[in-house]
Parts: sequence; C-alpha cells; structure tokens
Amino acid sequence: MSDTKQGVTLEVFGEGWSMGPLNARMKTDGLKQQGDIRYPIEWTTLGEYLEYLEKRGITPNVASFVGATTVRIHELGEGDVKPDAAQLERMQGLVREAMADGALGVGASLIYPPATFADTGELTALAKAAAESGGGYVAHMRSEANRFLEALDETIAIGRATGQRAEAYHLKAAGEKNWPKMAQAIAKIDAARRDGVLASANMYAYTAGGTGLTAGLPPWVQAGGNDAMIARLKDPAVRKRVLAEMKDPAAGWENIRLLTGSDERVLMIEFKNEKLKPLIGKTLAQIAKERGTSPEETLLDLIVEDGGRAGAAYFLMSEDNVEMGLKQPWVSLGSDAESSAPEGVFLKSSTHPRAYGNFARFLGHYVRDRHLMSLQEGIHRLTGLPAQNWKLHDRGCLAPGCFADLVVFDTNTIADHSTYASPQQYATGVSDVFVNGVQVLRHGEHTGATPGRVVHGPGWRGGVAGQR
Repeated sequence: MSDTKQGVTLEVFGEGWSMGPLNARMKTDGLKQQGDIRYPIEWTTLGEYLEYLEKRGITPNVASFVGATTVRIHELGEGDVKPDAAQLERMQGLVREAMADGALGVGASLIYPPATFADTGELTALAKAAAESGGGYVAHMRSEANRFLEALDETIAIGRATGQRAEAYHLKAAGEKNWPKMAQAIAKIDAARRDGVLASANMYAYTAGGTGLTAGLPPWVQAGGNDAMIARLKDPAVRKRVLAEMKDPAAGWENIRLLTGSDERVLMIEFKNEKLKPLIGKTLAQIAKERGTSPEETLLDLIVEDGGRAGAAYFLMSEDNVEMGLKQPWVSLGSDAESSAPEGVFLKSSTHPRAYGNFARFLGHYVRDRHLMSLQEGIHRLTGLPAQNWKLHDRGCLAPGCFADLVVFDTNTIADHSTYASPQQYATGVSDVFVNGVQVLRHGEHTGATPGRVVHGPGWRGGVAGQR
C-alpha cells in the first residue's frame, strides 16, 4: 500500500540477500529470524518464490536480483572463509540457475557479514556468470564512507570485467568528513561511462540511512551467523574487545554509528522483542542515558536482548549531496525499504519515512519545488531509465505494445507526509494506478485487484525479458 499510493508498479528485490536459492539449513534459519511478520517458507529457488507471490495475488509486479550473499551462504555458510575452485563453480551454477529463473543479475551488500568476507575475485566470478545471459551487477558497496572511492572503483571494475551494467545501490557519502567525496564519486562514474562501462547508481531522497544496530559492530564478531554473534556478545572477554573496537574510528571497518557523529543521530525504528518496542522512536543516546550504560554497552545489550540486528535510522548524509546526486542523469530512484501499511502487524514497529514517501518526495519536493530537473526527466528516472538499465522490455514506457503500468497523479499536489517521528503516513497526490492494464488504485483508494506478475530478467528461459 505505501508504494502503490505513490504509483509504484514494480518492486525489485535482492540487495545481497534474495529469497532463493535456499537449502534446508537456510530455511530453518530464515524461520528463526522472522520478527513481527511471520510466514511459511514454501519455496526453494528464487523463481519458485516469485511465482509463489504471483499465485497468492499481489498488487505490483515483482522482480529480483539473485543475492551474492545468499549464494555464498548456500555453499559456504556464514563464516569468514574463501571458496575453493569447486565451491566457486557451484556458486556460479546457482547464479546461472537464478538467471534462467528470471533474475535481473547479481546483487551484493558488502558492508554486511558474511558478504563482507567476499573478495573482488569472488564477486567478479558471480557477476560474470550472470553476464553470460545479459545480467548485471548491483552493489551496496564495501564502503560508503572512509573507503567510498575505493569501493566505487571495485564496482566499476566488476562492470568493466563483465561488460554488463554495474550499479551502486543508494549512492551516498556517509559521515561529514566524507561529504566532499560525493563530487569525486560522480566524476568517477562519469569517467567510467565515457570509457564504455555501463555504470550507474540509484538513490533514495533522504539524508538518513536505515539498517541494523549490527552496523556498529566489527565484522568478525558477526561471522558464522546470528546465533554465533549473540553467543560471542555474551562472552565477557569478547565483549571487552568489541567495545574497544567500537570506539576506535581507525579500526578498519565501516562503523556506521560513529559516522553519524553523535548517538543522538541514531534513531531506533524496529525491535522484535515486545519488551523493547517502547524504545522505538528514541535515540541511542536517550536509551543509554535512561539505562545508565555507555552508548556502546547499550548497543550491545539491545542486540542481545532483541536476539538480532534490531533496526535504526542513521543520519549520515548532507542535503547538498542528496541534491547533487539526484541531478545526475544516470541516477534512478529506489526506496531501499519495504512497502507496508499503517495497520495490523506493521504497527508493531516503526520504519524509515522512505517506505511511505520516497517517490512522492522526489516528484514533489525535488522535481516540482526544488526544480532539480524537468517533470519529464523526473518521470524518466522512475520509469524508462531503470527499465532500460535492467533490460525490462515493454516496461517503463507509454506506447503501443508496452504493458499498461500507468499512474495518474497531480503534479501540483503530489507530496510525502512521512516523517522520522511519524513515518507511517501515506503520500498523497496519486489518484489512479493501473498494473498490467488493471486498475489497482481508484481516486486514491485500493480497488482490491491483484494483477501483479513476475517480471523476468534477460536470462529467463521462458521467453523475452519483462514479458510473460
């Protein structure tokens, strides 16, 4: 609902983790890690999952990358290990199978263990397997802060090696001392594009990121998965070492908490533990003060008490850089968030305002009010550009022969209303939405129709990408 009311007709999954391929161990772990939203895992491959959604009935179309993390866990588990030749070949085989199932390419999320443990060679091998059938590579890069430019070099190098699209997920320069790097990153992408690399980026229209409290932990303590991490954090000797590293800005890993500059800029938005839910909407600094423990100790305690990563908004970026990034003609828009509704189970936790407002904010605030680009260009960034980038033929276009994914909105009134304090508020200004020619939103209200389909990538064994 939160996306449909903004006019979103296609949801794309697979940032590092994807809903397949799974093995028995991964299914067991997946069930164990579920929080407020619980569901049976009745599929194994990525293709089976997408078809499962379609059969259940969904409003939007759906597509997915195959997760480099998921493929890694399938073959290697969650430890800090390197694949041998046979393991890497099996991982490539899983990518090829997912491409045949309709994946758009490979998605990586390299600040999160166990993806952190993958080297460039491993990622390139997986991306090359996807590239054989025209698939691309998209990455939440290894660094968006102190080694931001080096991480971008890695992404571009993978695109150069494969000859296919290489895109930076939610492009940003995180942490005030790194803000000058945004212009340098843009220059790097422009240079790569001039050199023939299919380089691009996507962004969300906010200055805060959203991720787990575990983004403030060293990667080594997270090796082996969630249960192993919790066990380590309960060990006094390990805890002492972790606390020391958490305070060290030169520890050699991406400490997102320190990059905010203040624990007042870490806002809690999600817990699984019912006893912790009253803390939602408070900052890490507030919670630490209430508990009488240091922010570092408080962070560790919250992770242990919640039995996992918890969820927080981190205020990391500058508004000037957001505008600079959005101006680039090769930047498309992605919310980097779930699509939900202010009802039922969704009210048990909060969320980042991008889940309810990203696309309306882009069109209303940045296109109409800030005049960053023409309305035509803004619409292209939401439609034709991502469809072309990921080879979704007959999508993102308004012409005979295109699928009728259509949005009617008022350019004068489209606006986001979601805030960090009260994020679960629908955007307004979108009156009518059609998915595959079927009206799903009429006068701003859902019709009950569920015409969503799987939109397949270029390697789909069933026919033309984007079609059924």
